[in-house]
Amino acid sequence: MEHKKIKLLKDKLVQKKKEILEAYSKNKAYGMEADGQGAQDIADKASDSYAKEFLFSLSNTERETLQLVDEALLRIGEKKNFGYCASCEGEMEKKRLEAIPWAKHCLSCQEKQEQGLL
Repeated sequence: MEHKKIKLLKDKLVQKKKEILEAYSKNKAYGMEADGQGAQDIADKASDSYAKEFLFSLSNTERETLQLVDEALLRIGEKKNFGYCASCEGEMEKKRLEAIPWAKHCLSCQEKQEQGLL
């Protein structure tokens, strides 16, 4: 893959990492805010509990994406194998990397993984 294209994808990855970290900070602040509110009745407590659970599940997804972004940045930097599938080691389609630059599997291997075949 050409250096210019890798640079653009790296910039996308860095931006995504920044967005995730900002969202994490906001969610953390909101969670602390919800803890500080004195809920008067059971309905308020249930609502607060649901909101916090939703934020934490969102955080899990963000955490997983952040890990994939960090791995992709590592593949660009140290490992020099960015753009190649982690399973079959074939070159990944440029459109896939443009859409999801942190993808570590080609489309075929990703489908196999989702089916539990990898």
